[in-house]
Amino acid sequence: MDSTVEALSAAYQAFVAAAAGVLEARELSGGQKTPATDAALEAFKQRWELFRVACDQAEEFVESMKQRIGSECLVDEATGAAPAAPAAAPGIPPISAVRLEQMSKAVRWLVIELQHGSGAGAATAAGAGGTAAAHPHGSAPFDARFPEDGAQ
Repeated sequence: MDSTVEALSAAYQAFVAAAAGVLEARELSGGQKTPATDAALEAFKQRWELFRVACDQAEEFVESMKQRIGSECLVDEATGAAPAAPAAAPGIPPISAVRLEQMSKAVRWLVIELQHGSGAGAATAAGAGGTAAAHPHGSAPFDARFPEDGAQ
């Protein structure tokens, strides 16, 4: 995380310095277009692009951390590892982390399919009980090692 913050900060500082360079070049040229102002504008444009890339990378890092934390919370709740987790109902075994991840992936595929407008594939997968035959991506959304998958 520190490297992401440092990269973003360095890109920002370079961007601000390039902006100052443009202002100085324009002031020195009296507002006229010169090779120096063109060079300063080109440097500014490059620093702007580098700053945008650094911002995108920082945003991707934040999003990945949000997903990781969310997944860890789900696993903790599902496996009973969370300290504030309510007691499971008698006769209902806790769900395994592997199974939870598989279900999460299946739901994500359905969401992606719905977002891309292929609702027919998602509806088929949901209507078939989420079996591997209805899953368009080749990998089974559920693990056959778990007998409760066959009972759905």
